[in-house]
Parts: sequence; C-alpha cells; structure tokens
Amino acid sequence: MFDQRFAFLRMLVLAGVLVGDLLLLHRPSAARDWGLAAAGLALCAVAGRWAFGAVLALSGLLVAAHALGSDIVPALKVLAAVTLFELTVREYGRRPAAGAAALALAVAVNRLADLPGEIPSVLYKMGIVAGLPLLMGAYVRATRDAARTARAHAEQEEARAGQRLLAARAVERTAIARELHDLVAHHVSSMVLRVGIARHVIPATSDARVTEVFDDLHSSGSEALADLRRLVAVLRDPDSVAGAGTASALVTPGALPAALESVLEGSRRTGLAVTAAVDPGLANLDAVRGLAVLRLTQEGLANAAKHAGPGTRAELTVRLADDDAVHLTLQDDGAGRAGPSAPEGQAPGPSGHGLIGMRERVDLFGGRLDAGPTPRGWRLTAELPAPPASVRFLEQTP
Repeated sequence: MFDQRFAFLRMLVLAGVLVGDLLLLHRPSAARDWGLAAAGLALCAVAGRWAFGAVLALSGLLVAAHALGSDIVPALKVLAAVTLFELTVREYGRRPAAGAAALALAVAVNRLADLPGEIPSVLYKMGIVAGLPLLMGAYVRATRDAARTARAHAEQEEARAGQRLLAARAVERTAIARELHDLVAHHVSSMVLRVGIARHVIPATSDARVTEVFDDLHSSGSEALADLRRLVAVLRDPDSVAGAGTASALVTPGALPAALESVLEGSRRTGLAVTAAVDPGLANLDAVRGLAVLRLTQEGLANAAKHAGPGTRAELTVRLADDDAVHLTLQDDGAGRAGPSAPEGQAPGPSGHGLIGMRERVDLFGGRLDAGPTPRGWRLTAELPAPPASVRFLEQTP
C-alpha cells in the first residue's frame, strides 16, 4: 500500500512539473509536442517496474524530440534524469552505468552541430544531465545500505546482549539454587527430622495439644521442604518442569480450591479466625493465575498473623468477574496492632519484602494490588486480568 501511494505521488509530481513547463514556460503550439510529452510521462510511469528500459527509451525520445525541433527537450531531460536517479538508487552494477552512458550519448548527439568547438560545454551538460543523477543515486543507495547494515549490526548486538543476560540469569539461578539446597533445604530437612523424632519420643500420655502442635509442625515442614525441592529444580533448569513451569508444578488445574482450603486451615491453627467465600469457578482457573491467587492468600494471611496477632478475624473473598478477571479481597480487623510501632507518618501493618513480592507478582499479569489500613483494620485487594486469547488457546490445547 505504501509503495502504491508513493508511485501515485511520484507520478502526480512529475505530471505537475511537466504540465507546468508546457503551460508556463515553453508553451508548445504543435500537437506533436504534447504527444512527445505524453510519451515521456508514460515512460516515467512504467519506470517503477522497468527503470532501465525507461531510461533507454527516454534517451531515444530525447534524440527524436531534438531532431523534430520540439520545444519540450528540456522537460524530457528532466524526466530522463529523474528516471536515471531512480534506477541508480535501486540497482548496482552495469545497468545504471549503461543508462547514464545512453543518456549522455543522447545529449552529445543533440549537440553534434556544436562540436568540436563547444566540447567543454557539451561535456558539462552531459555531466549535469547524466553524471549528476548517477552520483546522487549512488550516494542515496550507499547511505541506505549503510543504515541497513547498522540496523542489522544493532539487532545482532541486541541478540548477543540478550543471550549474555540469559546466561547471567542462568548462573544466578544456579547459585541461588545451590544456596537454597545447601542451607535452607538442609536446615528445614533437619527440623522436620527432629520434629518427627520428637513425635515418637514424647510419651503418648502427654498433653494432646503438644502432639497436635508437633503434627502441625511436621506437616508444614514437610510441605515447605517439598516446595523448596520443586523451586530448586525450577531454578536449576526451568525447561525441565512440564506444562506451565512453576505454576503447573505447584498448583495443578482444578486443585486451587483444595489448596486454598489447606492454607486457610493452616492460618486457623495459628490463631486467626478466617472465613472465606471462594468462587467455585476457580476450579477452572489457569495454573499461572491459580498459583498467584494461592501465594497472595498465603502472604496476606501470614501478614495478618504476624502483624495483627492471634484472635484476629480475617475475611477472604475470591471471585471471578464476567470478563474472567480474578478479584481477591482479604480484610482483617487487627490493623497491625501486634506489630512494632510504626514510624511517625507511616501507616501500621505489613511492609517489607512480602508486600513488594506481592506487587511484583500482580504486576507480571498487568493487574492491580492495593494494601493499606481501613477503619476496620487492614485490607488487601488484588485484581488479576484474564490472559490474552492466544495464551488461553495454548493452555487449552493438549
């Protein structure tokens, strides 16, 4: 479409120049001159596809017009020079040089009567009519090729920079995975083992509440250890995890309601009075957003337990909107009362890496997260928009 518009604009400009020359400057009276002008304009029209042939034909037309004593020879020279310029811009090699030679020869033939006395002026006119378009076209072509080469070089450098970044990230992930495995996973495994031993060492006649706490610690530690192992595997080799990467490894499709209920039960064991209203449609939620909902709920309830303390009432609402966006709301009545006193001018409540991590997770989906104090306590809201149609298609394709 752009080429068609440019060709139309080109012909419009050339036709305007030619008609202006004929009507305002030379004003030919013979129909022959108008016919020669129409032929020259037609040759310029076909130059879009056959530039070399158009240059040769215009050179011959220039000689014929001079032989017939036409007044439009200067206008035909302009058309021939423009066509030669376009030929030089488009092509390399012999054809532009041959076209320039043909046009220069036509100028020389028309000035045969002035030779040999006017050789300098004839050579000058040959250089202006044929040499100047050739040099200008070669300059434009060289500039265009240099720009193309620079753009290709920049793309290659960008690709190499991307590869270096991926390599650096892989090294960093490997280092983090090693630290998680050697330090965190080792200590968690040791704690789980010791709690398991304690469960068997403590006499059966001991307080049932102590046994319940040990059971909860052993279960939570085992789950944390399993998640750490999965995370280490993902960090070492993300491609080794099937499906949707981390999401599918931790939350399988259809398992989100059960996973949320497990998180709620764990929060209730810490002393929170949690009520929840979970949309049944979440069972069909994609794994990536399902993981985000689960992690937001875990972090939000952990903040409530940490900053508000036992006995705090919390309400969780997760629903699917008509546009398939997920809306999550977590409200508690603690207002961070158990946490340290906040600095002057700063609202109490959750802060630090947990809230930053939640914002970053929501930002990855192009969503919105708001958290802050309310008259009732502390409120966390998050919106996860629906993925694009192309992503949903890929997720549903077996």
